[in-house]
Order: sequence, then structure tokens, then C-alpha cells
Amino acid sequence: MSSTTPAASADDIARHGWTAVPCDANLIFEKKPIAKPSALKVADIRFPADDPVVAEVQQYAKEHLPEQTYNHSMRVYHWGFIIIKDQFPEHSSKMSLSTWALTCLLHDIGTTHDNLRTTLLSFEFYGGILALNLTQKHGASTAQAEAVAEAIIRHQDLGTVGTITFLGQVIQLATIYDNMGGNPRLIDEVTRLDVNEAFPRKGWSGCFAKTIREENGLKPWAHTTHLGEEDFPEGVKNNSLMADVDNWGL
Repeated sequence: MSSTTPAASADDIARHGWTAVPCDANLIFEKKPIAKPSALKVADIRFPADDPVVAEVQQYAKEHLPEQTYNHSMRVYHWGFIIIKDQFPEHSSKMSLSTWALTCLLHDIGTTHDNLRTTLLSFEFYGGILALNLTQKHGASTAQAEAVAEAIIRHQDLGTVGTITFLGQVIQLATIYDNMGGNPRLIDEVTRLDVNEAFPRKGWSGCFAKTIREENGLKPWAHTTHLGEEDFPEGVKNNSLMADVDNWGL
């Protein structure tokens, strides 16, 4: 389904990941089975640090995110890079790596200690607002900033009905892989180990499970609860795919 919006050009829709795709990743991979992933290492994967918007936002993320959350964000960037390259080659040549990087760096900005307590909004929604303002402040175009915000707002909006932006689907796939070991065939074992070595988890599974419970305690209405008040934090805590590397860096 193509867009008829006058708010962005067709090039901007493709560049910033606005293309509509199914919410249900299973539908995507039923039609197009998971391709064998490339055995890439961090050194093989380009990060757009030369983009001034990305450079500013990366510095902001380093200053405001706990180390475990920053490392998670960087792992998500690398998982998603490979997912886009190998599973969605039709998007790979058009998709802006800068837009992908901005989304990854800021997708959990709403989970910081202060941000969880400064608003009644669920962390994804508040994080999306913060990301929209921050990226525009540093020079992102409207199409780019709004793409980042939309993906962050919907990055835990898992479901089987309707559509989501391509950018939103990839951030879901990459975060579910890192947090719960979902769709393990998306990433080669060489890549899994190398990325975790470069950006160690430092007990991320327990750390994020604790954050989920923290938000649900502060905000019993939080959007995260739709993933299961017990099932989601327990699934994160007991991520068997990453169990062998979860203590790296401690």
C-alpha cells in the first residue's frame, strides 16, 4: 500500500522507513522465509557517526542513558542493520542509516530514572516526544524526526492486525531479538557474539526486566502491560538466547 500524503515525497517515505508493512512479523516471514544472515562483525557494519545529527544525538544518549541501556541501543542498531540488509534488500538501498541510528539511540530514552518519574505517559510515548524535539533541534527534517518518533512510540506495539512503518517493524524485530531472543535465525552466531563483545550486556536481561516492573509499578496503566504484566518481564529476564553472554562486562 503506497502513501498519498502530501506531507512527504515518495523518496522521503522510502528513505525514512515510512513504508507500511504488516504489524505481524510472522505474516512477513510466511510470505518470504528468513534468509541466511551474513556473518558480519561490528567492524563490517557502518555507523553514520559522520552525520552531525547522529553525532549530537549519540553524545546525548551517552550522557543520559545508563551504560547498559546505551549498549543495548547500539546492539539493536547492529542487529537491525543486518536484518534490513539480509531480510529486506528492497529497502536496504533506500533506507537512511542515520534515521535507523537515531531511532536506536533514543528508543529507550523514556526509561531513564528521571524520565519515568517526570510524566504520566508510558515510556514509549514520552520517549517519542523527546526524540521528536531533540532530533529536530539538531537539524533533522520533519519527515526524519517524525519517523523516529513514530517508531519509538510503537516499538512495543506488538500485534497481528493492521500495519506499521517499516522502521517500526525493524525496531520491533531488533529489540525483541536482543531482549527476548525472538527470531534467532535473523542473526548469525558470529555476529551475535561479536556485537555482544563490543557492547556488553552487563546483566541487561535482569536490568531491563527490573525497569519494566518499575514502570508498571509507577504507572499501572503503562502501555507495556499489554505485553503481559508477568509474561514480559519474565521473558526478558529468562532470555535463553543471550544467557551465555548476559554477564559479559560485569
